[in-house]
Amino acid sequence: MSQNDVLYLAKEALGTAIMVGGPILGVSLIVGLTVSMFQAMTQIQEQTLSFIPKILAMILVMLTLGSWMLGVLTSYTANLFMNLPAYANF
Repeated sequence: MSQNDVLYLAKEALGTAIMVGGPILGVSLIVGLTVSMFQAMTQIQEQTLSFIPKILAMILVMLTLGSWMLGVLTSYTANLFMNLPAYANF
């Protein structure tokens, strides 16, 4: 396995992780900032207030984009297993 193969696999793994985790993290960030601004405006200092909206938003994203995320992960895994003999060649 050459250095280029390792870099390619690392790039594909990071790209897949960003594509799958990005929407969930992005929605969580937006909901967290919105709740934080609401807390700052109303001066509510409850630490657990942001958890429920974040969890609900993440569940909604997973319900809407879950099949696409599974497809991306399945495609990456199938590609990895199909090319495994080429990577294992000494």
